[in-house]
Amino acid sequence: MELQILALAIFVGVFVLATLRKVHIGVLMFAAAAGVGVWMAGMTIDKVVAGFPIGILVLLVGVTYFFAIAQANGTIDRIIEMAITKVGDRAFFLPLAFFALTIGISAMGSPLAGLVMAPIGMPLAKRYGIDRMLMGIAIGSGLSAGGFAPTSLFGIVTYGTARAAGIDLDPLVLFSVALGTNILLLTAAYVLFGGFKLLNKRTADGFGTNVPRFSASRPTPSHPFEREGNIARGQKAAAQTVQVLEGCQPQAEAPASGPQLNRNQIITVLCMAGLVLTVIMMSVLGANPDIGVLCFAFASVLTLCDPQSGKSAVSKIDWSTVLLVGGIITFVGVLQTMGAVALLGEAAGAVGTPLLAALVICAIGGLVSAFASTTGMLAALVPLALPLVASGDIAGWAVIAALGVCSSIVDVSPFSTVGATFVATVDADERPRLTRLLTRWGLSMVVAGPLVLVGALVLPSSL
Repeated sequence: MELQILALAIFVGVFVLATLRKVHIGVLMFAAAAGVGVWMAGMTIDKVVAGFPIGILVLLVGVTYFFAIAQANGTIDRIIEMAITKVGDRAFFLPLAFFALTIGISAMGSPLAGLVMAPIGMPLAKRYGIDRMLMGIAIGSGLSAGGFAPTSLFGIVTYGTARAAGIDLDPLVLFSVALGTNILLLTAAYVLFGGFKLLNKRTADGFGTNVPRFSASRPTPSHPFEREGNIARGQKAAAQTVQVLEGCQPQAEAPASGPQLNRNQIITVLCMAGLVLTVIMMSVLGANPDIGVLCFAFASVLTLCDPQSGKSAVSKIDWSTVLLVGGIITFVGVLQTMGAVALLGEAAGAVGTPLLAALVICAIGGLVSAFASTTGMLAALVPLALPLVASGDIAGWAVIAALGVCSSIVDVSPFSTVGATFVATVDADERPRLTRLLTRWGLSMVVAGPLVLVGALVLPSSL
């Protein structure tokens, strides 16, 4: 038992060390996994390396490559411009539009890619007279919901890890839970921050068909361990976006049709729709779609149609997140071999009822994720939560889905990358208020999230 406890302490210590030193968690985790596996668990290097999640690697590489092509050929920019054009001068619909756009972008492999909407949405919210807190919650909720799509990182890690452990968690069910939860949160934000007062409000300078292009002002998405770089890019992008918006005057001679899609962009949209429909149809028919392979197939079509975009997209494959998730899951595999995970299961059983244990682990996931990497928390806590459902008293899919969403909805905390970016993209005089409100909102989610999700998902399965 002493070795198992020591291995768990090393696991937690690596998290703390990587956070304090601001280095890549995956690098330290993989090295620590090899050391613990060989010297403490008596494993061979081949057996340690065998724990690296090849299936998740294929998923992440395929998904990020496919959607990197869509970004490289300008399709995503066009969709953003067309959506904002439709909003026009109707202030009430602007947060809803950014919520939907952020879901779509975050569903394209990396949830943090949705942060590109922050330096666009915050200055627009000021121009439309919308509370910046409402816009921040709209973008943050969209990021959380889209991140659990079957094609995005949170979803891939959560359902991929669950399935590897024999828990049948449907990717579409997971996405539906995340989407429903974040729609509820956005509705609450509309009530709390004056959203419904905008119903009859129209701006005198709505963009109409004259929407500024945002490609030059969008920050590069960052990974969870690159918080400072992301904030700096967000501040620079916010300043550039404000300049673009202030210099944009409505023009009567602007074409009525608005932004148009070229041939490659039309093909990209068709491939994106084909990917979504294929995943849905295969799931309905009872098949288990390999989303990574499907993304490679559709990406092959796109790169043949537009070789230049396909070539530039290779450099945007999210290898960093592959290493982050891979390192953590490899260490968890060592812990499972040593029996440390089973030891945690015994400790969870000592808490009392499985329902209470589920509530505790969801609260832990939310609290830690408010200050650290959500991806890292999911990769670590999903396997460690598996002993909770071993008894069969509660549904495994419900526990894992609740844990995943609880770890994500706290990301608007200003201590995380998402919340810090929101603060960085508003005017200096607004930052103290926004920081205070985001802190209250994020920490309230640590309590409200587990209560609502465990009550809605786990409790019915235990009756």
